[in-house]
Amino acid sequence: MTTDRTFDFHPSRPAALLATLPAVLGFVPERSLVLATFDDGHVGCVMRVDLSDDLSDPLDQMVEVAAVGGSAAAVAVIVDEDGAACRMCVDDHRWWALVLDEMLTARGVDLLATYVVDRLEAGGQWHRADGAGDSGMVDDPMSSPMAAAAVLDGRRLYARRTEVQAVVEVDPVRAESLRMSLLDAEHDGELRPDADARRDVEQALAVARGLSEGMLPADEDLAAVGCAITDTRVRDTLYALAVGREADRAEALWAMMARSLPNPWRVEALVLLAFSAYARGDGPLAGVSLEAALNCDANHRMAVMLDQALQSGMRPEQIRDLAQTGYRLAKRLGVRLPPRQDVDKRAG
Repeated sequence: MTTDRTFDFHPSRPAALLATLPAVLGFVPERSLVLATFDDGHVGCVMRVDLSDDLSDPLDQMVEVAAVGGSAAAVAVIVDEDGAACRMCVDDHRWWALVLDEMLTARGVDLLATYVVDRLEAGGQWHRADGAGDSGMVDDPMSSPMAAAAVLDGRRLYARRTEVQAVVEVDPVRAESLRMSLLDAEHDGELRPDADARRDVEQALAVARGLSEGMLPADEDLAAVGCAITDTRVRDTLYALAVGREADRAEALWAMMARSLPNPWRVEALVLLAFSAYARGDGPLAGVSLEAALNCDANHRMAVMLDQALQSGMRPEQIRDLAQTGYRLAKRLGVRLPPRQDVDKRAG
């Protein structure tokens, strides 16, 4: 999901609109329904759900976000390579377009059009779901102004959503091999002295720095950090790294831990990764990380809060403000964290 970006859109230029979606979403959607909302020439948010036989609940959520955001208009896109040229699928596409139109209209949002496209790449074929006769080819997404802006922002564009999911896909063999080390390193549940929390933060920083220099952490070190982040003082302090000058190092460690740790330790690494990705504007990675985290623990407070923020279109700079808590905790613990970097370089 993205918010508040200038969007070169006009109802008579669907080819350009469609070409922009991969850069806005951060990946090329397949078998998807995408809803983009607009107000005064700016995109409000762009939401995507998987195509399925029953889209009722996902559409309810999309319409709620569009209405709460105060958007005046929206455009829907159905990405369906198998069904775009299928005569039997035409009625299904038209039906969902009508349902979405009725739901948005009831909330004061004007659905300008619903387009059906086989694939979002140069030469992809599109047409209107209502059979109005308009059709054409998709412009090259890699040549869109939004793609150029994403590159200048330093945001990664993923080829497919499965590529994003692979970043957090757990290695079951590796996770099981770490379980005993984690049990050996686990805290006894009693409140530990601040000196222990300070030591754990410093060890996490050292492991992240070593990883950035090509040194894979030993099982004992990975287990120690995995257990350390279950201490809320340690975890909340480490959120500050998302806006610091060593943010990339820390994020690489959280991603490794998300792939390597078993439950229940894995959830904290996933949420740290989600926070870091969200803070730098990588909505796709933040989204899949939070999805995995909530599958581990549906009641994890930070995961729930970040997921709600992402779904509502909260801007990355608003999320980055939460990192100040980490700096305050670090000061209290006596830990020296890397200074904050220029936020403009991390803007999403």
